[in-house]
Order: sequence, then C-alpha cells, then structure tokens
Amino acid sequence: MAKSIQSLQRAAAVLRLLAGGERRLGLSDISSSLGLAKGTAHGILRTLQEEGFVEQDPASGRYQLGAELLRLGNSYLDVHELRSRALVWTDDLARSSGESVHVGVLHLEGVLIVHHVFRPDDSRQVLEVGAMQPLHSTALGKVLAAYDPVARGEAVRGARERLTARTVTDLEQFEAILELTRSRGWAADVEETWEGVAAVAAPIHDRRRMPVGAIALTGAVERLCEDGEIRPELITAVRECARSVSRDVGAGRF
Repeated sequence: MAKSIQSLQRAAAVLRLLAGGERRLGLSDISSSLGLAKGTAHGILRTLQEEGFVEQDPASGRYQLGAELLRLGNSYLDVHELRSRALVWTDDLARSSGESVHVGVLHLEGVLIVHHVFRPDDSRQVLEVGAMQPLHSTALGKVLAAYDPVARGEAVRGARERLTARTVTDLEQFEAILELTRSRGWAADVEETWEGVAAVAAPIHDRRRMPVGAIALTGAVERLCEDGEIRPELITAVRECARSVSRDVGAGRF
C-alpha cells in the first residue's frame, strides 16, 4: 500500500477545520485543535494562503477559507449540476434518435466528457465519461470554441492536429467555422475526428447566457448524414435538447 503524504494530510485537516468553524481561527486555535506545533501549522497556512485556499484577515491575523477553494468547489458543483440537469433530456434524445449522446465541458485544452448515454441497442459500447476530445475538430469542441472566448483561445493557440483527411487545421478556415457555428447555433463533425463517425452539437447556456457546456449526438455517418450533411431532423432534436437543459440550468427561453 502506498504511503500517505503527511504534509498533504495536515493541509487537508486544516481546510476541514476552517470549513467546520463558524468563525475565523487564529494560529493558536488551529495548532492546538490539530495537535501541531505552531511553526508547522504556520508553514501549512502560509502555503495554503499563497495558493489562494486560505485567507488571513489583516486586522485580526485570523484565517478563513479562500476564494480559490470556493472556485474549485463551484466548478465541481457546476459539472455535477449540469450532468443532473441533462440526464432526462439526453436519455430522451438517445431514445428518439437511436444514437449515442455526449455532454462535454471545456477542460484545460480540450473537451471533457461528463455524461454519456449509450446508443439504445444491444451493441457493445464503451463508457466515455472522463475522456478528452479535441476542441478544433469535434462538434462539441467547435460549439464551445464558438461561444466561449476561453475555449476559442485554447483552440486558436493549439496545434489543431490533422486527425483525418477532413480535419480543418488552417486558422482562417477554423475561424470561419466558428462564425458559422455562432450564426446557426450548432456545429457538425463529419469524419473530421474519426473516420466513419459524424456528430452534431449545440450549446448549453446558464442564466447569464454564458456557455457552460454542449450536447452532441454521435453515430455512424450513414445514419446521421444524407448527401454528406447532417440530417435536419437530428439538428433540430439536438438543439431542442440543449435548449431544454439550458432552461433547467436557468437560462430561460432564448
């Protein structure tokens, strides 16, 4: 069994202590509560403060949880809130279309899959929750890059690797795709990421009309496309699903 790292355990104990208190705590309170020497407790607090996880009141010198910890907690809650809001609507979309459905969010330089509904048949499928997809070629990634300036920046600065013969790597062409995506409200991927696979995606907005994720319908090209284009009824279905999730998240009608 791997050994625990004592300094991390102590830092976690400090954070739990501050989270459980109803008031700011001083160095003596923290060191005595956790059985730590004052020098040790002070070193942990200083490091946590430098990382933004702990804040010190300049007047009293007492400590409380910092804004960075709150931001991380909100990020965790946002993803799980998004997934819970999308459950019913994505199940319905998969059932009505007969294809698999993914919900993705921006993470680092790509798209993190946070929810995946299997195609409703007896075929062998692999759960893709936790997988990363590229921003520049996937339908999910294009939607996020079109509506989220941070995602766009990552896609523009990134390598935009050629994954198939249809992958768009030229920056000017990619920017034109993002503009088209914004104007029509959805993005497509027809064999740009995986040969034989097509997808269509639409954005999920929060109450501030900010993009918080995207929903994509994914399947074989021969099922999703007609004459090389995504079937119109599937585009409508994905957009309606994204609107429904957005309303549940709190965006209202748009």
